[in-house]
Amino acid sequence: MAKKRILLLLLSVVMLLSIVTACSGNNGGNQQSSGNNSSGNTGGNAGGEETLEPVTFTFFNAGSSRQDVLTSDTDIGALYAEETGVSFQIEHLVGDVQTKIGTMIAGGEYPDVLVADTEIDKVVEAGGFIDLTDLIEQYGPNIKKVYGPYFDLITHRDGSIYFLPFSPQVGEYIPSPVIDQGAFWIQQRVLKEFNYPKIKTLDEYFDLIRQYAAKYPNEDLVGFTSLTHDWRYFAMTNPANHLAGYPNDGPVMVDMNTLEADDWHNNDEMKRWLKSLNDLYHDGLFDETSFVNNYDQYLAKLTSGKVLGYFDYGWQVNQASQNLKIAGDSDLEYFPLPIVFDANIKDQYLDPESFVHNRGIGITKSAKDPERIIKFFDYMLTEENQIRNQWGIQGLTYEVDENGRFYRTPEQIEKLRDNQYKQDVGLTYFEYYWPMWAQSSTLSDGNAHSPGRQPEVAQLDFTDAERAALEAYGVQTFSEMFSESDPRPWFPAWSIAFEQGSQEQIYEQRREDLVKRFLPRLTLADAGKFDSEWETYLSEFEKLGYTAQYEEYLSTKLKEKVAAVSGE
Repeated sequence: MAKKRILLLLLSVVMLLSIVTACSGNNGGNQQSSGNNSSGNTGGNAGGEETLEPVTFTFFNAGSSRQDVLTSDTDIGALYAEETGVSFQIEHLVGDVQTKIGTMIAGGEYPDVLVADTEIDKVVEAGGFIDLTDLIEQYGPNIKKVYGPYFDLITHRDGSIYFLPFSPQVGEYIPSPVIDQGAFWIQQRVLKEFNYPKIKTLDEYFDLIRQYAAKYPNEDLVGFTSLTHDWRYFAMTNPANHLAGYPNDGPVMVDMNTLEADDWHNNDEMKRWLKSLNDLYHDGLFDETSFVNNYDQYLAKLTSGKVLGYFDYGWQVNQASQNLKIAGDSDLEYFPLPIVFDANIKDQYLDPESFVHNRGIGITKSAKDPERIIKFFDYMLTEENQIRNQWGIQGLTYEVDENGRFYRTPEQIEKLRDNQYKQDVGLTYFEYYWPMWAQSSTLSDGNAHSPGRQPEVAQLDFTDAERAALEAYGVQTFSEMFSESDPRPWFPAWSIAFEQGSQEQIYEQRREDLVKRFLPRLTLADAGKFDSEWETYLSEFEKLGYTAQYEEYLSTKLKEKVAAVSGE
């Protein structure tokens, strides 16, 4: 298998060189011609003499729990190592992100490169990242081109740039035809059993699960499960916000007219959502392990085929979804639905165009060669390498037709459903968590930056059962089941960062602790005791204090972001 891939790689390199040669003589006819390659194809030589001496940098990624890897052991990483001499030893998160990053901060020792995820502000405040400003100026022509429009948003209040986010938009915005954001998911066998009913409200959704479970009482079915582990506990709380018709602005609902932020954790929508779960629990259909399972155990449960429904974001459950497709029993796969509280509420699950500026990748103070790393980052931002990181290797993971459209064959799509194969190619490790164009971006020739947003690729990836379900609902893609997103220039509110130790940051931490403590108490409350537990929760919430000031602070920051984005 490995030898076969190496042969394919060599063939691909020859093909790539042919394309580059052709490109130099005829830019108009080459789909991989670069509109953004300012530094050539040498790994970024803007600052002086280039070296290809092999080097391996360490990289800790707290945003993912995937298998650790030496990038040069993957097909894509081997090409990067050949072209630049650079490889990365990537370690992924195991266990609690706060503990892991906290240990780094306490010891003052970091990997060369760090994605600190939710703890990124703590690393910044601890001085863990170096300022990238001068490095970008000297070695980053592509970085300046891609991130330049966002420099005001990513510059820290001390004037430094400490990390590069993952979502700068390049070219036209392309919405996703599949659901990589939030949805209420339900097994396809449930929909099929009842002839694909049109359900919109939470009551209709849970009633369908109740009916199916009652019809098959001996199958040891789990009606509804959730996740409360670590920072991912939003899978349990965010539905309150979505059910009321709001997008994922994180901890607040934002009034589109006034830009006033409202913390929803103690409002009537939160109560209504948790009361619905409490009712489901007393019907024996809510999964109590939701409060003890870690992320891996949660994904394993979704893959088991026993869970009828759950709420989550497509990106967070992608691994389980792919495993279910590989298993081949389409009845056990999940179908996304834009569920709301009441039929007259317009759903807003799909993200509008956005820039998330409080997540990203940075070079740490422990890095042994920041110049070499920033050159590699800059090199990755060329269009050729963005294609490589998203589409893979032409002839191996995608093709190009006579009109220049990128596509994948059914065989390639089937192989890429295998998580191990995708890891071996390197797509798993390079398609995110690096300096990159937003996945909603467009290539200079009109192809989608991300294969999942190329309609013909997305539709080929659908199984026969998915196509049948979509046809039953009279649509061709999953996103057509959802309302279009309304423009929200501040989106998302959760990307607004707080200074470590600030009143806002302390309030959020205390609120998180309180919510996590009360989620099981409210959901599993004895019959007739939910309302009294809710009153206790409200009383404890009131003791947090600072809610009004927190909302006012966020409202101010939202207005500032809107002004910045609008050029005011």
